[in-house]
Amino acid sequence: MTTTSSTHNGVDIVNLASRYRADFPIFEQTGPDGRPLVYLDHAATSQKPRQVLDALQQYYNCDNANVHRGAHQLSARATESFEGARAITAEFINAGSPREIVFTRNASEAINLVARTWGEANLRNGDEVLLTVMEHHSNLVPWQLLSQRTGCVLRHVGITESGELDLEDFRAKLSERTRLVSLVHISNALGCCNPLAKVIPLAHATGALVLVDACQSLAHQPIDIATLGADFLVGSSHKLCGPTGMGFLWGREVLLEAMPPFLGGGEMIQDVFLENSTWASLPHKFEAGTPAIGEAVGMGAAIRYLRDIGLGAIQAWEAQLTRYLFERLEAIDGVVILGPTPDQQPERGALATFLVEGVHANDIAELMDASGICIRSGHHCCQPLHRHYGVTASARASLSFTSTFEEIDRFSDELASTVAFLRKHS
Repeated sequence: MTTTSSTHNGVDIVNLASRYRADFPIFEQTGPDGRPLVYLDHAATSQKPRQVLDALQQYYNCDNANVHRGAHQLSARATESFEGARAITAEFINAGSPREIVFTRNASEAINLVARTWGEANLRNGDEVLLTVMEHHSNLVPWQLLSQRTGCVLRHVGITESGELDLEDFRAKLSERTRLVSLVHISNALGCCNPLAKVIPLAHATGALVLVDACQSLAHQPIDIATLGADFLVGSSHKLCGPTGMGFLWGREVLLEAMPPFLGGGEMIQDVFLENSTWASLPHKFEAGTPAIGEAVGMGAAIRYLRDIGLGAIQAWEAQLTRYLFERLEAIDGVVILGPTPDQQPERGALATFLVEGVHANDIAELMDASGICIRSGHHCCQPLHRHYGVTASARASLSFTSTFEEIDRFSDELASTVAFLRKHS
């Protein structure tokens, strides 16, 4: 299939794969059969362009030093790059100030930070935290632990038959006892895009705060935190074409100022005495010890790279790819796709999670790998969601702006052959 001249949400659709795929060295690999590697696991982790790899190499080759503490030129350059990454992250989501960006090891740590600090300081026995059944484990377990410590009550919003957030159930479970709503923006399993423009005002009307897990949306569509109106937002570098071991928390400055430190040690202090200490200013009071400097520099380079491409252009190209992926999967006998279709929800994520009647997802993924095609199988860190559907595992193909129609064709053809083979020999 070839692209046609069209628009998506007022943005011209450009074949981004043809423009940018060459930036990614990993796509130069071949599979066991000698054909080019097909990587359709972008929702698990994104691949990294040369611009990010070069930024990491530049830091370690030329600027390797600790930040904030040294008077020498290496430390000055490292600090400039490190804090530059914070500034570009703030600009990326239109935060009010870089002071609102807290660097963490990953999005999971960012959610744990909020639970450990804001949660323990503000939640009491009987207070409620409202989640959804589609959440990644990282947005379930921290709140379960908090519930055990504070006595707060966890409630979970269901999903509709089409695999979207059940807004009526959300309204029914939201109450004056709700102190926090924490939910994913785009589900890593269902691909549904949750209606934050409706959810956030409803939550705020009851006095609740809102935390948004944006791991699956930040690299795929524009996000303006000022327009969104959330109170916290978390992101992960390795989903943004950046290095692993790096993420961030954005929080409204007034909230971050009131929250106690998360970890104790160097960097997060102002003054230390034998009996007590005082804390550094934002955001450093939450960043104890030597930070992941190179990883932050790499994330900054990744965000610049995505910004230069344009998130609107990425969303438009991926929407076309996603529609084609659904068309090809729906044509395979026995394939059932979880979550809303592109017709039901045009803004959905660029992925398709599917089941095949009588065939285990892990068997599909293993045979696809033998053909040089990388997809995901398992519960995708969403065990409660899979229990909702009465299954233990599913398969998932996820796309990025580097994906092509040819890759989707090859994947779909191989999947059809794989399903036929497994059924014949089961």
